[in-house]
Amino acid sequence: MLRTKNFTPRQLAALTAFILSLPIGAAIIYLQRDWKEGLIAFLIILLGSYFLIFFIIQQFIYRKIKLIYKFIYQTKASKKQETYYKYILPQKSIDEVRQDVEEWGEQQRREIETLQQNELFRKEFLQNLSHEFKTPVFAIQGYIETLLQGAMDDPDTGKRFLSKASKNVDRLVHLIQDLDEISRLERGELKLHKQNFIIQDLVKEVFESLFITTQKNNIAFTIKKGCEQPLMVFADKEKIRQVIINLVENSVKYGKYGGSIAASMYNTDGKNILIEISDDGIGIEDQHLTRIFERFYRTAEGRSRDVTGSGLGLAICKHIIEAHSHSIHVRSTSDVGTTIGFTLDSKNNS
Repeated sequence: MLRTKNFTPRQLAALTAFILSLPIGAAIIYLQRDWKEGLIAFLIILLGSYFLIFFIIQQFIYRKIKLIYKFIYQTKASKKQETYYKYILPQKSIDEVRQDVEEWGEQQRREIETLQQNELFRKEFLQNLSHEFKTPVFAIQGYIETLLQGAMDDPDTGKRFLSKASKNVDRLVHLIQDLDEISRLERGELKLHKQNFIIQDLVKEVFESLFITTQKNNIAFTIKKGCEQPLMVFADKEKIRQVIINLVENSVKYGKYGGSIAASMYNTDGKNILIEISDDGIGIEDQHLTRIFERFYRTAEGRSRDVTGSGLGLAICKHIIEAHSHSIHVRSTSDVGTTIGFTLDSKNNS
């Protein structure tokens, strides 16, 4: 069966003209018994119908299609676009035009969804930012008001309240510093000072620096068996130190008493080194996994815990690793534990 949906306007006009002229020419030959008159009549009607039909399609249908394309691109047509509308567009089939419009519609749908999602994230970000600032500010306000109302008369009470106010001031300072750092990271202002270093040595340094902090929770630090062989990476050592500290501190916050945190390192393909930090803590439910690297994002379980921090640690980690042209990922099971890993370039021999 003849399929006309992919016909160009010229092909469609020619087919329609042929269908109109053929029975007329055949009728003349049959009635006049003169095939020459019938053939001439057939050709005249064929050509006349073709040009008439093509003119109608060109002037009426494709004029409307031209307006549709101008609406899609939403710009005043340049000379190049006018040439396209005049010579190339009429060569397109109706089906190709339909496909262009459907693709434009799909693109608009995706853009609207992205804008809606960004608006939702913006609202959540502002709510979270407000929450992160209110907690220490209200605490400082409460301690100062209590001191002004007479608590300063008791030296021990005054000292204790001033100490607590000072800790909340420190929390505000860290929050502002992290916000400033993540703003610079997002603007692409991070300058990397890459060098070769053994990743196991850096992980051990981080474990030792956080030992006192984690001792009260009786959490054990280990390097996974089989990962002791030194692996050299090429990266900004201090920035990677910051990443590992953030990941380990997160594992401590959401770990369990008497639990463990293990680091593993693998040479994946000779060019990339995979580093993973694993814990056996509360884990993360599937619906939260895609969002844990957002600024201030915490799961309900995470918010229910009395933990400090700016809420920007994982977002900073993500930006640092991406600045190294690598990626960071997470695997987790609720009540089983979490593994966060990232890759780095292996040793640079140049």
